[in-house]
Amino acid sequence: MTTERQWGVTPPISTALPTENEKRLHDALHKELRAQGTFESPAERAKREKVLAELEKITNVFVKRAAQEKQPKNSILIRDAIGRVFTYGSYRLGVYGPGSDIDTLVVAPKYVTVEQYFRIFPQVLVEMAPPGAIKDLTPVPEAFVPIIKFEFDGISIDLIFCSIQTLMQLPADPNWSLADNNLLRGLSENEVRSLNGTRVTDEILNLVPEPATFKLALRAIKLWAQRKAIYANIMGFPGGVAWAMLVARVCQLYPKATSAVIVNKFFHIMVKWPWPLPVLLKDIEYGCPVTRVAVWNPKLYASDRNHKMPIITPAYPSMCATHNVGNSTMAVIQQELEKGAQITDEIMVGRRPWKDLFTKHTFFTNGFKYYLTVISSSRTKQAQNAWSGFIESRVRLLVNKLEMHPDIVLARPFNKGYDRVHRVKDDRQLEEVVGQGSLAYLYKAANEADKVKGMSKPEPKQDATMKQEIKTEVKTEDDVTVKQEKQENGEPMPPPAPTIKFEPNDSKTNMNNIPKHGQSPAVDHTNGNVKLENSENVKLEDIPVKEEEEESFMEIYTTNHYIGLQLVEGAKQLNLSREVNDWKAMCMSNEIYKAETMFLAIQHLKNTALPDDVFEPGEKKPQPAKKSRKRVASEEPSRQGSAPPAKRQAQGNEGVQSGQLQQPQGNQGKTLART
Repeated sequence: MTTERQWGVTPPISTALPTENEKRLHDALHKELRAQGTFESPAERAKREKVLAELEKITNVFVKRAAQEKQPKNSILIRDAIGRVFTYGSYRLGVYGPGSDIDTLVVAPKYVTVEQYFRIFPQVLVEMAPPGAIKDLTPVPEAFVPIIKFEFDGISIDLIFCSIQTLMQLPADPNWSLADNNLLRGLSENEVRSLNGTRVTDEILNLVPEPATFKLALRAIKLWAQRKAIYANIMGFPGGVAWAMLVARVCQLYPKATSAVIVNKFFHIMVKWPWPLPVLLKDIEYGCPVTRVAVWNPKLYASDRNHKMPIITPAYPSMCATHNVGNSTMAVIQQELEKGAQITDEIMVGRRPWKDLFTKHTFFTNGFKYYLTVISSSRTKQAQNAWSGFIESRVRLLVNKLEMHPDIVLARPFNKGYDRVHRVKDDRQLEEVVGQGSLAYLYKAANEADKVKGMSKPEPKQDATMKQEIKTEVKTEDDVTVKQEKQENGEPMPPPAPTIKFEPNDSKTNMNNIPKHGQSPAVDHTNGNVKLENSENVKLEDIPVKEEEEESFMEIYTTNHYIGLQLVEGAKQLNLSREVNDWKAMCMSNEIYKAETMFLAIQHLKNTALPDDVFEPGEKKPQPAKKSRKRVASEEPSRQGSAPPAKRQAQGNEGVQSGQLQQPQGNQGKTLART
């Protein structure tokens, strides 16, 4: 009698074969995922394979040049020098979709250095690629895991690097893998992390009983997590690898189930999981002396004991893939898991279709009444790529500080930022954009549409289903104009205490008052001349005003990250000066910050003041509450007109209710903090 293999660290819950109804539900799930656009066409898949083949050729030339530079007289070393390209993440797991990038690793022999990688590889890449195929080439050597980001023939590539210190030459065997732990000898922590991207992905696929079932279920969970905006490791939510490991664990517990059953069981198991008990796909390897990188061990390390939702990678050295998860993000995940369990239960009995599982989040439409927005901005796109990526990686630290405030129940970061481009004329307009978050000068030329949507970041990305197009309409914020007084020494006064205020609609900027090019003279469009008083007709080309004004514009690049705030009942005032100023000081003390080109501000805003481009077509933007007619009619006109702002606010909103916030009347600014 043969015993079946045990998948994972515990015996399976059920080994029952699927029923006919479960098979039909599996087919319906597959059909819905295709309808949702999660699969790529064969032509696009072939295009990706071609790009990877080109990268393999480019990598070989790069390694040969590095060998020639190191040992120019060693002809044998140069002749046999080769590199290898491995993928990891969603592409290697086989769950990528249209528009998603390819996470890629370049592996080289021991004599090739990181310095050579960043100096030589970009040159070879541009030389060997077809003309115009390489766009947005952005090396990021200062990242913890150094990376080169670029677009190759329309496909986004994130390319990391590792040289194997135990190999003078890489094997030519096309089936050679990175599974051997000895390949980690002599590597630094960031090099181990680079190599482990591929190693972890391969281990996951080896530890699931039915890879095809696993992949379809993972596609469903990924789409669900993206639609609910709980997919982003950098923001404190599980990333792609973490969600993959959770689905793989459920597959181990139900080794013969269909994808539909796996999805349903996923929600029920994870909503009841006794965190911080770790999720493991296999036993953790200890005592393997090939690297000094620490293995996850809560018995030894206090930092590991603090992990709230530990999901442990299966490849040595095992690490926690969810160390960024905090109290608020974990609470949000738990809420969504409960909803998912309810919906899939109804799907399994035929009461609801699969599409109901993939409805979009309500973070902006009905999620919160109050928000913070973190605005990182720069004078150049290159500076903004670095600065916004750094700020994005630190937003979760601000969330951690906010969670500790006694009046905040939950601080939920949105899982992506919004990139915008503005054109300003002077310092006043610059301050409105970088300090106050104004969208009055939003600019997007037709030939720069893709640039605004896809500014690259040196940190993990979102899948194509999460990318949103920035609209071209000019929209002014309700939060406008905070005058910054100066001290006697000419330095700006420190920002006012970040106090959130509940107040009625502010006046909006009148776009008709913004100066326009050539507005003073009257233009006769019939003959192309400009008519000036007491003078003869002058041809338009003789007046260079328009050209000079065009040259005076400055382009400013901004990225906004939004944090929804849920307050304790009865909160009337919320002072965040300490949390905001401490966090800003931490960010601006980093060596990446350049005061002459980079800016950082934090504002609060109500849901009714959210910008239009965070809403998709068909979504309803929250509107200000209407004033009570009965109450307004009972007021005398003279009293209405003479009441101070705080009084008018109370009259128009029938007092301060629970969850509404005030600030002292003397502080008229709505900006929490700015630079």
